[in-house]
Amino acid sequence: MQDWNVVITVHDDAYNKAKNLLEHYGTVAKTDFFNILVMRVADPRRFLDELREEGERDPQYLSPLARVLPVYQTFTFQTPPEFEDKARQAVLSWIPTLSSKSFHVRMHRRGFKGKLSGMEEEKFLDSYLLEALELAGGKGRITFDRPDAIIAVETIGPRAGLSLWTREELERYPLLHLD
Repeated sequence: MQDWNVVITVHDDAYNKAKNLLEHYGTVAKTDFFNILVMRVADPRRFLDELREEGERDPQYLSPLARVLPVYQTFTFQTPPEFEDKARQAVLSWIPTLSSKSFHVRMHRRGFKGKLSGMEEEKFLDSYLLEALELAGGKGRITFDRPDAIIAVETIGPRAGLSLWTREELERYPLLHLD
């Protein structure tokens, strides 16, 4: 599935349970990566709300799921420079939201081993966002201690998805597990 907008990590030995649970919410597909599924849902925010509500009713309901992360911007890439160009464009829309805020980028890379470094790309995007904020007349700061926001970057092979999550959303949706 190339048009995914949710990346799911499942617990060991819970793959089929997770897949069956998630099929109630949208289209679910396997990936080439261990314990990783992707989905397409109509409304990612509503999907997270529904999972949270079900988990509150029955704490065991979510037990197959280790992590669930919707993304709001996606693109394909073939090289690290192409990834960086497209990632820069994707995060530009979040400059107003990040102004005067603390934040950091968290990347989970699957594929492009030895070609694309999650840590290097996190640093690259952190620096880019700080520069873009300054050019826009704002400020921001990188912190890993209770940031105001986290920019999530997920890659599955040559496809990337990005989303921005506020501290309040991170607390509201525990399945995000960004840090």
